[in-house]
Amino acid sequence: MSKAIKTNTTVKALISGELIESKSTTFVDMVSPLTNEVIGQVPCMLQEEIDLAVQKAHEAYLSWRFTPVMTRTRVMLKYQALVKENMDELATILCEESGKTFDDAKGDLVRGYEVIEFACSAPTLLMGETVENVANKVNTYSYKQAIGVCAGVTPFNFPGMIPLWMFPLSIVAGNAFVLKPSEMVPNTAIRLAQLLFEAGAPKDILQIVHGQKEQVDMLLDHDLVRSYSFVGSPAVGGYIYSRATANLKRAQALVGAKNHMVIMPDADKQSVLNALVGASMGAAGQRCMAISVALFVGKSKEWIPELVDKLSKVKPGGWKEGGADYGPVITRRALNRIEDLVQEGVDEGAKLVLDGRGATVEGYPNGNWMGPTVFRDVKVDMAIYKAEIFGPVLSILEPESLTEALDIINNNMFGNGTSIFTSSGASATKFRREVSVGQVGINIPIPVPLPFFSFTGWKGSFYGDLHAYGKQAMTFYTETKTVTEKWFEDEESEGIAFNFKADHSK
Repeated sequence: MSKAIKTNTTVKALISGELIESKSTTFVDMVSPLTNEVIGQVPCMLQEEIDLAVQKAHEAYLSWRFTPVMTRTRVMLKYQALVKENMDELATILCEESGKTFDDAKGDLVRGYEVIEFACSAPTLLMGETVENVANKVNTYSYKQAIGVCAGVTPFNFPGMIPLWMFPLSIVAGNAFVLKPSEMVPNTAIRLAQLLFEAGAPKDILQIVHGQKEQVDMLLDHDLVRSYSFVGSPAVGGYIYSRATANLKRAQALVGAKNHMVIMPDADKQSVLNALVGASMGAAGQRCMAISVALFVGKSKEWIPELVDKLSKVKPGGWKEGGADYGPVITRRALNRIEDLVQEGVDEGAKLVLDGRGATVEGYPNGNWMGPTVFRDVKVDMAIYKAEIFGPVLSILEPESLTEALDIINNNMFGNGTSIFTSSGASATKFRREVSVGQVGINIPIPVPLPFFSFTGWKGSFYGDLHAYGKQAMTFYTETKTVTEKWFEDEESEGIAFNFKADHSK
């Protein structure tokens, strides 16, 4: 049975496995980016409702942490099967609330599904360490144990993938989780949670709450919440990280990006052009790993007119009709911001060689449409270079050498992702070694690592110590307990010791 969104309804919270209607009188309109019609209302939940969700999660954690790891893993095995079986239904929900094309929505979910697969490796990931005879008849060993209730705040641009970056790993490690999805796209997360319960997870182990800053603050200040994960803008991420750590809690915040692609003259031209078109325009540029700056080194700048021609053929559109290369920008406010930045680029002297403002799509006259947009003659002090535009806008710079290109990238405040296209192993090695960016692609435009690695943004793209998914996430969601033990044989005893022994051989 389809779980498609019913329009003009109040979005419910998911507490103890049941959909409940908040008693709040404050709501946020959920607006379709395709039509700008209100398709639902999201409650800004009350303090007592948030408290109930956290309390129920804490109670579930107290028993779930002692549930055998193989039992927790079998839940994830069943969960990944259910997500795969219901992929089309989930993608439909995701399209309806975000406007993404159907293929993009499925790609969103597949990348999250891969994290669930990784979570099924929990028995190995949760192994501790041991050393026998660290001193005479003394053994030391360690365990990785769950930390408690974890919270996550997720953005609009990946309604499936980013929640799945968080709660499956936290829960399989023995924790409980409280998720506040973006108020713009809450329904995908709700359906994902329902499938987790169908897989056999305890009904209180995952709670979904709604709201805005006030509700986030309730989670940040709650005594029972031990860790916070966030993906979104630098301003909000900085606030969440600062407030969480001020409350002496763990936090990780994945924030802004300005990702550069370096094109060397010895690269394969068609591979470059095809990669750059998709990496810059996919998802309407609304992804933190989108390529928003192209650095054409030396004679490779001769390929720019052909690139612009290819980009001029890229078309936005509605997801139901098919054939669209990407969907709308999420809100009218976001569209206005993109258009204002484009105008600012023009005013600053950049050359606008492809203008996507005023784009239209048949059948959707009120959609948030932005066509492909390309600037040349961009300088690093311009607003269009410094700002994360988060739209289908590509800035082109033309350095004379790889060294100059590296200087541009390394002086940028962000360090999320970057790539180089070249046929030279020497150039690729120099780039890989010297670039100050956490995720590097060599002849790969968007180097998002698979889940057995971690998502390792650097500099202004990440606040925290331990990154999302991969082994680092399992460390983030656990604490290490180290045990040192000695057993005495019959009639064996030791004298009184007032200090540590210097000789550990005895």
